[in-house]
Amino acid sequence: MPKKSTSGARPFRRKSRRSTATVQSGQPRPANPKLVLFNKPYGVLTQFSGSDDEATLKPYIPFNDVYPAGRLDKDSEGLLLLTNDGSLQHKISHPKHKLPKTYWVQVEGIPSDEVLQQLADGVELNDGMTLPAEVIRMDEPANLWPRNPPIRERKSVPDQWLCLTIREGRNRQVRRMTAAIGHPTLRLIRAAIGPWRLAGLQPGQWREVPPVW
Repeated sequence: MPKKSTSGARPFRRKSRRSTATVQSGQPRPANPKLVLFNKPYGVLTQFSGSDDEATLKPYIPFNDVYPAGRLDKDSEGLLLLTNDGSLQHKISHPKHKLPKTYWVQVEGIPSDEVLQQLADGVELNDGMTLPAEVIRMDEPANLWPRNPPIRERKSVPDQWLCLTIREGRNRQVRRMTAAIGHPTLRLIRAAIGPWRLAGLQPGQWREVPPVW
């Protein structure tokens, strides 16, 4: 997990009421429900099949009965959940449940307090306003693995790591949010989904955990 920023700043957030997620019923659960936590490497698609020149989940995941609960873009890294339980998949991935997703985001430039407050309050994108988020500056995550290929760097432009938590999952949302405030994303790692954490998993590694629902 990351080292906390030494700045002492409190997270930028907007207070809002949390809606209570309703549990989907009527769907039988498998006799052996599985939940797999996987650290998806950069460049890997969140699917088990693809063309010969595409990297997929197939070489990494030894189960043939699980499928991704949600998505993670090819050029993003980090936590992906897979399950054989349709009810659990729905609770993890359906937008109505607003399960928090936390990302470590390396952005170009140093965002000001005012700019970070924009992220917290909501950003206007081409598909509408984003929901309130939580964001805080952070140091580079501890024991961070190198990305292959490395990010593009400009020596004349500094960069900053942010810890950003959102409760929706629009297409390429985090990248679009940081671009909208003038700080393009250089590297994006999903660190947590709800109660599940990436901690201890290197790229390409997975572990199975008991489903909590």
